[in-house]
Amino acid sequence: MIEMQQKSGFLKLAIEVAQEAGKLLCQHLKQGISYELKSSHHDLVTEVDRLAEQAILSKIRQAHPEHGILSEESPPLGADSPYRWVIDPLDGTTNYAHGIPFFGVSIALEGNDQPLVGVIYDPWHEELFTAAVGEGAHLNGRSIRVSSARTLRESLLATGAAYRSPLRERNLDYYRRFFPKAQGLRRLGSAALCLAYVAAGRLDGYWDLYLHRWDMAAGYLLVKEAGGRVSDPFGQEIRPEGRALVASNGLIHEEMLEVFLDGADAH
Repeated sequence: MIEMQQKSGFLKLAIEVAQEAGKLLCQHLKQGISYELKSSHHDLVTEVDRLAEQAILSKIRQAHPEHGILSEESPPLGADSPYRWVIDPLDGTTNYAHGIPFFGVSIALEGNDQPLVGVIYDPWHEELFTAAVGEGAHLNGRSIRVSSARTLRESLLATGAAYRSPLRERNLDYYRRFFPKAQGLRRLGSAALCLAYVAAGRLDGYWDLYLHRWDMAAGYLLVKEAGGRVSDPFGQEIRPEGRALVASNGLIHEEMLEVFLDGADAH
């Protein structure tokens, strides 16, 4: 079992590197951004993604050279280590590339594939979401909890948009199914911040059909530590290689899963 002092040190490092990367992102956003395409015209990368990632990786490697690293813009490192840092240096790249100030840095440390600490930092709004396993979730040092909404009718939901077909079309179908049932639906453009917002009670639920580990690792822990529930669309535990995710305050989770079950029958 990880010691509290050790866990505190890991969380402190995650906060430091997230804030350093966030400062860099804000500086470059004010100067104007150019971007490249990756897998499709929906999938972007900027030079700042890479600069922020290198700033994060250099400090983590210096502090813990024996740890593994899984990061969006670099090859994985240290696969044999029980500890693995899971990093998204810029979540919400499309927002960022268009000058929309809704993006963040997501950093988690896993031990044997289980999240130990998680940090999501929104540098533009100076909001720091943090969690350590067994110690709750916090926003700028204050404890946060998921919402108390009990039905979809009173819930504000958000979703993402998978880059790949036919998942994009399938998610549009789920959007149509949720639309008449929920109080409102949003597509905000950052999986990490959506998960942080579920943890903080700003959103009641969130789903996405295609996420990478770096998109969800920190947010997964935040939601769980804030009293919420995270699963795949069939109610099963998220696997390390899992892609689809449903996160909620727990109270509306079964109702959300029913929508996916009905949608699966239609497909």
